[in-house]
Amino acid sequence: MENFNYFAPTKVVFGKGTEQQTGQLVKECGCRKVLIHYGSGSVKKSGLLDGICASLDQAEVDYVTLGGVVPNPRLSLVYEGIKLCRKESVDFILAVGGGSVIDSAKAIGYGVSNEGDVWDFYAKKRTPQGCLPLGVVLTIAAAGSEMSNSSVITKEEGWVKRGCNSDFVRPKFAVMNPELTMTLPAYQTESGCVDIMMHTMERYLNQAENMELTDGISECLIRTVMKNARILLENPRDYEARAEVMWAGSLSHNGLTGCGTDGGDWASHQLEHELGGMYDVAHGAGLAAVWGSWARYVMDARPERFARFAVQVMGVEDTGNAMETAEKGVQAMEGFYRSVQMPTSLRELGVEPTEEILRELARKCSFDGGRTIGCVKKLDQEDIFRIYQNAR
Repeated sequence: MENFNYFAPTKVVFGKGTEQQTGQLVKECGCRKVLIHYGSGSVKKSGLLDGICASLDQAEVDYVTLGGVVPNPRLSLVYEGIKLCRKESVDFILAVGGGSVIDSAKAIGYGVSNEGDVWDFYAKKRTPQGCLPLGVVLTIAAAGSEMSNSSVITKEEGWVKRGCNSDFVRPKFAVMNPELTMTLPAYQTESGCVDIMMHTMERYLNQAENMELTDGISECLIRTVMKNARILLENPRDYEARAEVMWAGSLSHNGLTGCGTDGGDWASHQLEHELGGMYDVAHGAGLAAVWGSWARYVMDARPERFARFAVQVMGVEDTGNAMETAEKGVQAMEGFYRSVQMPTSLRELGVEPTEEILRELARKCSFDGGRTIGCVKKLDQEDIFRIYQNAR
């Protein structure tokens, strides 16, 4: 096993009706004025936003609001939020929504607390030295951003999607009521389930010696999400299934499933980020579309690890040949994706890029050839291009 630091400071308030505690939770953080950050009109139509505002009013906490976050959250709205926070002397951000809203809130928090252009942190030109404190009322179980140290933002100029990781952005609290996710369309629910699984799979499929306990947690988490993803496809209002998925989403990305590993292989996320930036696809669906191509390209560098995944997670019989077993595991996972109406290729995702566009995606993903991605097998610009090719 590898040495590790585990830091998960977020207070979780989980269960039915917990959003009613939001005002008191914010007040306990000792802030003076809050920015309520949210996405589309759904939080308004459902009455959730009014309920959050009423809770803050009852706690005698002042606030301003900023909506408009979209999937693959935009840098332009982050700039708008930074400007508003400075104008209104905001000292706390409350994100009401899913991963995109939380990531946007984190970026705003970076921008208010640091001088200069916030995009510098995502472009890896500078490192943030702080962030406004923030809390979360979660409405979509997927990204795990409610407990994570990560934030991903899309810059409209060039449609570049980049991430920034720092413990400064770990939320102070996360309010998690599974009932708030029940109105999600099936496609978004299943896409979210894939994202949750991938956060664990990318830590699991690595090049390190691993802890048996961490492996066991990871394997159970993935199987649990798969089981409940199928249930939710048939019965989207199943509270227990929603609760299992919501809690799995948090545990998949708060660092727990990375304890004792080398940090994992995040190539699939890097590959999808470019697709999301260019085509604005649902993140989890994009991950499903490229995962099989990535797995087949790299698994010869770690066949025994992929074989364990096949047996322990996918229930494949061990053939005695690690590569054969690994391939059966990839096939089984692709079968699962199809069973929950997720794509297994770019065409099924709804995009058909030309060779020229694939080259452009690979160029962006490799930072103009300046970096490799992944750790199972280090992938350069040409490797990335071939994986995109194979994913068509």
